[in-house]
Amino acid sequence: MKLKGATQLETPLFDTLLEHVDSNPIAFHIPGHKSGKGMDPEFRDFIGENALKIDLINIAPLDDLHHPKATIAEAERLAAEAFRADETFFSVQGTSSAIMAMIMGVVGPNEKIIVPRNVHKSVMSALVLTGAHPVFIHPEFDESYGIAHGITASAVERALELHPDTKAVLVINPTYFGVAGDLERIVSVAHAQDVPVLVDEAHGVHLPFHDELPLSAMQAGADVAATSVHKLGGSMTGSSILNVRRGLVSPERIHAMLSMITTTSTSYLLLASLDAARRQLATKGHMMNERALELARTVRTAINHMPNLSVYGHAELHSESTYALDETKVLVSVRELGVTGFEVEKYLRDNHRIEVEMSDLLNVLFIVTSADDESTIQALIEAMRDVVSVYQKSGNDSLSIMLPEIPPLALSPRDAFYEETETIPLENAVGRISAEFIMVYPPGIPIIIPGELITTSTLEYIMANIEAGLPVQGLEDESLQMIKVIQQTKAIR
Repeated sequence: MKLKGATQLETPLFDTLLEHVDSNPIAFHIPGHKSGKGMDPEFRDFIGENALKIDLINIAPLDDLHHPKATIAEAERLAAEAFRADETFFSVQGTSSAIMAMIMGVVGPNEKIIVPRNVHKSVMSALVLTGAHPVFIHPEFDESYGIAHGITASAVERALELHPDTKAVLVINPTYFGVAGDLERIVSVAHAQDVPVLVDEAHGVHLPFHDELPLSAMQAGADVAATSVHKLGGSMTGSSILNVRRGLVSPERIHAMLSMITTTSTSYLLLASLDAARRQLATKGHMMNERALELARTVRTAINHMPNLSVYGHAELHSESTYALDETKVLVSVRELGVTGFEVEKYLRDNHRIEVEMSDLLNVLFIVTSADDESTIQALIEAMRDVVSVYQKSGNDSLSIMLPEIPPLALSPRDAFYEETETIPLENAVGRISAEFIMVYPPGIPIIIPGELITTSTLEYIMANIEAGLPVQGLEDESLQMIKVIQQTKAIR
């Protein structure tokens, strides 16, 4: 099989696996099920022999993800070409590991990184692993939908002025709800100070393949992007990529960090699915996106004509942080129905067999892809008509979601993670350093993280949300009465 110079029509990694299976090897290596022959029969029959035959390990003919020199290296080269990166690295541990690796590859102990307050928990894990100090920026907040958007270029510029020793800026593009800020301008602001831009692109693998979608991280000039191929790109769950641009960052160092936290028992099922998904996106991505947009717009139009429902759309784009929209993310506000998004999710599951991507206090989120068709779209539309007929009480306006203040950071998240802790009543926690996360979902922005000082205003905000019955999360104590704090050192007498 041709390795060097393969085109986007080819799948070098997947083809190598098929060639290996066709050679009918006699295996004396792991996995012990040996093409499924040693596996539970019921499970084997359901999964199928073909999948189990390529459930292999890094034997010589199949290359090694940690040190790729042959078929994996060529598959990653094709991915870099498709996603407009200088280097692309495959991840078999999801985008969480990719996010941790890109941060670990750029910032180190006691160095500063600008991050949105609504980052994924993998970013917080990276801060613990690196010992870096976060400089938090509040995202812009949409009070109508109760959701957080991205950060603005203006806020990044101010943060860099206040913290000129910053080593990196992290941006979410697009958000979980499909909203993108002006990433090109953020990149321009950061690069003017020679600061690299790292992007959590978990929900943006499809962006480069249609001009009616927001710009991808690589298109906008960002330096590194952790991208979930499995979410919207057609690969298997847990498979993702890291796209890297040379210049302000070292691809070699980032790859070393990814290798450090990646299992040596890499899944060739996941790797092959990345290779095949890349081919499909590169050769059919525009057509797939065109179809998804067409179907999503059908849903949007239908739901927008239903009483007491509204869909987040282009009319809501009015600021730096709401610069572009991925219309395949259909966010529906149900607040005017007098019902929560949680209740609508349950109703759709129990009565229509429909599973939503997410629900929160005010909304439900549907993801439309080219895998949908007229029948699934019509089923969703009819189900939402039923929801409207069942929940006719108007007025959820009493529900109010606000952004908390960002408390002072007394210790780095890493130092807080390793400190001795004690558990005290939450009501007595003012002046203490938190060892836990507390957040309200929505909007999913931490009220406090490990290492931050619990202030009077912070505690009042937490208590107000608890008393209002909003979903306060994060504490080990599910009764929300006790909190872990950093243990105070007592003088020896």
